[in-house]
Amino acid sequence: MMPRIALLLADVDGTLVTQQKMLTEETKAAVAALRDAGIRFAVTSGRPPRGMAMLIDPLAIDTPLAGFNGGVFVNPDLSVIAELRIPPDVVTATLAALPDYGLDAWLYTGTEWLVTRADGPHVEHESWTVKFDAVVVEHFTDAQLKDAAKIVGVSDDLDAVAKCEAALQQQLGSRASATRSQPYYLDITHADANKGGVVKELSHRLGIPTERIATIGDMPNDVLMFRASGFSIAMGNASAEVRQAASTVTDTNEHDGLAKAIRRHILTA
Repeated sequence: MMPRIALLLADVDGTLVTQQKMLTEETKAAVAALRDAGIRFAVTSGRPPRGMAMLIDPLAIDTPLAGFNGGVFVNPDLSVIAELRIPPDVVTATLAALPDYGLDAWLYTGTEWLVTRADGPHVEHESWTVKFDAVVVEHFTDAQLKDAAKIVGVSDDLDAVAKCEAALQQQLGSRASATRSQPYYLDITHADANKGGVVKELSHRLGIPTERIATIGDMPNDVLMFRASGFSIAMGNASAEVRQAASTVTDTNEHDGLAKAIRRHILTA
């Protein structure tokens, strides 16, 4: 028998929120039901920590939040617990490779989101999603490059994003994590900044064995946390690759898939 789940770790975009980046009332109620059952709830995302702040009060989150796919861990008051910066050689290699595939580069430090084009693809939408604006710069300074916690390659040419992902994974190898957090976003972070690492870090910090942690997500960067956890749930809007990597599949994020998974698989386990 599967051990009783003590923690549910959820991805945010495509999982916890709808396509309009909203928390539904059913999702809020299901997370509250977890809490009432003594099961803890945590979130991880490619978003910066500030971009998850709007989730904390509605979901009464009392666990560390893992931004940048585990590149930065913060408390619910957004104070930093731990941070993993990208090695300089990885920063250089990544910024050299992205233009070859037609991808714009975004750079995140622990406190800033930096772009070189205010009218670049998805900048406006991302500002609306995370509820703060990018800082537009002519070029990234040496100090900003040194503080890089995440680089994102951005393009609406989804094939180009996938090809760039494969190329950077081969080029960077074990020196970094390069995975798509959305079909149009390629996230490059420290090698240990991946969602599998988030499972292990939360296991350590909260004293919960990994086999008692359940995970739920929809994108290829969620597969590593599926592998590290005791039970995994793919959203119905996930690709076939992601669905096949999970223990089970729920409904889509537009039809309260997370809430349904909580009630069908976590609260009844």
